[in-house]
Amino acid sequence: MSASTEYGVFLPIGNGGWMVSTTAPHPEASYAYNKQVALDAEEAGLDFIMTMAKWKGFGGTTDHWGETLESMTMMSALAEVTSRVKIWATMHANIHHPAVAAKMYTTLQQISNGRAGMNIVNGSYPDEFTQMGLWEELSKDDRYRMTEEWLIAVTRLWSEHSVSMESDFFTLDACESRPHPATRPTIINAGTSKQGMDFQARYADGAFLGADTFEEMVDKSAYVHRVAREHGRECKTYSMMTVVLADTDEAAQAKVAEYGEGVDREALLNMSLAWGVPLDRARAWADDATGEEAFQVQYVAGSAETVATEILRLVDLADLDGLMLIFPDYLTDLPAFGRTVLPLLRAADTATGPTTHEDLTHA
Repeated sequence: MSASTEYGVFLPIGNGGWMVSTTAPHPEASYAYNKQVALDAEEAGLDFIMTMAKWKGFGGTTDHWGETLESMTMMSALAEVTSRVKIWATMHANIHHPAVAAKMYTTLQQISNGRAGMNIVNGSYPDEFTQMGLWEELSKDDRYRMTEEWLIAVTRLWSEHSVSMESDFFTLDACESRPHPATRPTIINAGTSKQGMDFQARYADGAFLGADTFEEMVDKSAYVHRVAREHGRECKTYSMMTVVLADTDEAAQAKVAEYGEGVDREALLNMSLAWGVPLDRARAWADDATGEEAFQVQYVAGSAETVATEILRLVDLADLDGLMLIFPDYLTDLPAFGRTVLPLLRAADTATGPTTHEDLTHA
């Protein structure tokens, strides 16, 4: 575990947040809601706020992510109303020209007084872009080659007077982008493939990793750290976790059961199809989905002590540098997390030796 683990929040920029269920809380995709979450995150003492960039939802009874806000404009506003948390917005390399992206993030870096971070994604849901006429069928290798060249162009524009580049994907002809950012924005990338992790290790300051098992997360974090060191650099690793918090473990598990009862199978089907899963397999998966599938990412449920213990176990054993948190009901759950769980996590950062349940209850 890092000596100073970073904890942040994944803002609910899409309606429903990350719960695909009719019986779970349903955060609204509004600036007012996200502004309050950002202010609560800063007051709680979290380290960063982050948004996805999403252009089309998955329908279903919940109309999951049918309404979404745009990442850059919203995060620029949140940079103005906050003063401490890092501001990590998301940019699609496949639809934003590097010269446009460079200028936008230079502006965000000024607004945030140096807190800006660029989460680079390169398009994994074709339906989002075919609706705009912007989808280009590329192999995974070519998609990451495009992203590499895109990032090289952006970082050169942040530091050079003019840039000329010719690639298979864009052209810069003595292109200028001034002023330059006083400090380079943090580079973030989320990816689970080997190509994605190699890109993270070579170019990113932070890697958001996904895994189907705990052991897989351990291996992926170790891989990114090792390959980054081989390139003479550092890349921090992060994961995501939904927190279901209650006064007791039993009460938290009751919430999990309640949220699972309303799992939106139609939205899950559409989500699976968007991943490129064939219709028959996607329908079979959605029809057989249990309540667990209402949670889009791994989750922990329990009292403050239980939640802290499980988070520390993941962070420590997988050697993660940070964790991005998701809450079913942000306006209630995040402040409670800040009061009851975060102090236990911060205390563990300064402790020596293995962290036990007894350590937490006496922290």
